[in-house]
Amino acid sequence: MSDRAYGFLSARRFLKLLLHQAPVAAAILISGLAGASAQTAPTFNSSRANSGTVGVISGGADGTYIRIAADLANVLDGEDLRVLPMIGRGSLQNLRDIMFLRGVDIGIVQMDAREQLKAENLQDNATRRLRFITRLYNEEVHIIASREITDIRQLDGKKVNIDKAGSGTNLTSRLIFEKLGIKPDVTTFDQASSYAKLKSGEIQAAVYVAGRPVRAIAEFQTDGRFHLISIPFEGEIAESYFPARLTSEDYPQLVDRNQPAETLAVGSLLAVFNWPENSDRYSRVNRFVNAFFSRFDEFLQPGRHPKWKEVNLAADVPGWERVKPAQDWLDRAAAGNPSAEVQSFESFMNSRGLNVTAEQREALFRDFLAWQNNRQKVTRRSTRQD
Repeated sequence: MSDRAYGFLSARRFLKLLLHQAPVAAAILISGLAGASAQTAPTFNSSRANSGTVGVISGGADGTYIRIAADLANVLDGEDLRVLPMIGRGSLQNLRDIMFLRGVDIGIVQMDAREQLKAENLQDNATRRLRFITRLYNEEVHIIASREITDIRQLDGKKVNIDKAGSGTNLTSRLIFEKLGIKPDVTTFDQASSYAKLKSGEIQAAVYVAGRPVRAIAEFQTDGRFHLISIPFEGEIAESYFPARLTSEDYPQLVDRNQPAETLAVGSLLAVFNWPENSDRYSRVNRFVNAFFSRFDEFLQPGRHPKWKEVNLAADVPGWERVKPAQDWLDRAAAGNPSAEVQSFESFMNSRGLNVTAEQREALFRDFLAWQNNRQKVTRRSTRQD
């Protein structure tokens, strides 16, 4: 066996050993801290607890936004940062909340929502100060209708639910129907109510713009009466939206195996207000940005929403300016300034004098990150015990 191969295997065994011993170390650490805490009860620091909070306004309880916000909290919560997910009323209202509502620092919104605010002439000065942290993922347009309706143009004159006023679904639905020259009799029930009204026959179709798979739609009991219909990608539609596809893998009860629903998608992003750099609100956003970008790989792990795999942190958004902390982080990364994780890994490699191939180095780095994440979890658990 070559020295290079031997060094690689030795390093990998060492990291695997650390991973396997982590639960034992956790038990020892927790038991020790538990004994110490029995002697000295810590004083709760309310000032510190509040200084690290970041409010994230999302969407309805059945949509993708709230699951993305929950992922943000589950991954990023720690001693110096606590993400507070909030149920929101949709993209337009989320932007208003970011600008004017106390406690709302960040919002998940559709890329086309700000244009509607400009059209409404709502506090034009405040609207100009909206920024984005990162582009997220595409949100697909879902139109559920009875199987008797096979073409979107058949919805002309029919009762179609487009969600509450102020929601991204409401905005996008109106724009799509307008561009296609279709004039449905729109209703504005919430999503949960719309499914019940579909079954009763009170409405003939329901629209929901959200990242697939949407749990509420996937769990919709159709009894074979309903399906997802296609939207043509043509004319003015092609200038504003992206083509997308919904398959039986996403919605087995609503899409036939050999006949996917061709639909449209609109981009989403993390929006924020451009607070002054010396303000407390700016500091909160800065803390969130650094944690989010530095730990983004954790959002790609099993158990997180699959839409995270569509995110490109460096992607620009037409018509939007990136908030300074996010742009600064990307600039540092582009300049080759290594992260703390990379620096720790390099120190580990140098301390052992390892000479490995690029493929072996990548494998070792993944093992190193897994060990480091495991160690951080142990520390967080022991801190909570204390």
